[in-house]
Amino acid sequence: QVQVVESGGGLVQAGGSLRLSCTASGLTFADYAMGWFRQAPGKEREGVSCISFSGYHTYHADFVKGRFTISRDNAKNTVYLQMNSLKPEDTAMYYCAADYSDGYGGCPLAGSEYDVWGQGTQVTVSS
Repeated sequence: QVQVVESGGGLVQAGGSLRLSCTASGLTFADYAMGWFRQAPGKEREGVSCISFSGYHTYHADFVKGRFTISRDNAKNTVYLQMNSLKPEDTAMYYCAADYSDGYGGCPLAGSEYDVWGQGTQVTVSS
């Protein structure tokens, strides 16, 4: 069964940090670009960060640049999102997704490009 499972969410005060993890199974992880997305209540889903299958290329949305870092460990089939200097506006459900790269060296931030989605992990930042 192909799946990705997120973990690491929780409640944190503004200015604090969290590290999200996403572990994949049932697929050849090293063939997939990985992305993190989020959706707050009443808002549309937005792309946060993505990383290429090799880990060489990463992309972060402007609203998290300098605060969030995406990384991956292909030996552990896991992608991480280190979130620092969290703000109340970062409160959302965070989703991990996998996109089969087929040799493409970059990573998309459009959710429509992704094939496999997790159930999400809630991040709540209190002011």
